[in-house]
Amino acid sequence: MTGPLAGQVAFVAGASRGIGAAIAVALSEAGAAVAVAARTDTESRVPGTIHTVADAINADGGTALPVICDVTDEESVTTATDRVARELGGIDIAVANAGVLWLGPVETTPQKRWQLCLDVNLTGTFLVTKHVIGHLRARGGGSLIAVTTTGVGMIERGSNAYWVSKAAVERLYLGLAHDLRGDDIAVNCLSPSRVVLTEGWQAAGGGREIPPEMVEPPETMGRAAVRPAAQRSDGISGTVQRSEQLVAHTT
Repeated sequence: MTGPLAGQVAFVAGASRGIGAAIAVALSEAGAAVAVAARTDTESRVPGTIHTVADAINADGGTALPVICDVTDEESVTTATDRVARELGGIDIAVANAGVLWLGPVETTPQKRWQLCLDVNLTGTFLVTKHVIGHLRARGGGSLIAVTTTGVGMIERGSNAYWVSKAAVERLYLGLAHDLRGDDIAVNCLSPSRVVLTEGWQAAGGGREIPPEMVEPPETMGRAAVRPAAQRSDGISGTVQRSEQLVAHTT
């Protein structure tokens, strides 16, 4: 395929549905071969699997490889990233999107929910990032993107496990941009400008109280991801980007 990412390989974690699926599709449309990575390889009560997303990309003329990956399990992440590099020829772009949501007040948050947010949102991002860096170096550079949230800066709305875990991801990536500058690897965070009602959130009953004007389709995140995916360290790096601003800037 042609496009700004032609000839590149993207590893998208958490890509079986929602934002991750939209990013995988958009990167494919921009020319990249895409590894659709997630735990979900069979249908469940929440729509979407790595196979349905990869099949849709391949049917549209792209190249997609479905890959089972549990971001909380280091062996699973190593196996997934090594397989992608072997079968698709390398990795140039990695998107750490896998996440779980818990927005309850701190005083009523079960420890297991707090820990799950840290395990998936923060440690999962760490593990994916750790195990793709060598593959990006082998290609002479690349781009790392972590999906975060505008809630990080909304301190007037209190605190919860989700926002805390995403704030830690932003600190991880802002520092990593400095560490990897010499490797020609761009490192950026990308968050929605508004609320994205993912399939998982809606299946849990969330989103009913959010007015339509506050909702952003996942496809906006997909389009927004293309620009940071095309960066190297001499371009946009060490930033937290908002989806709608990026899309407006590139249209």
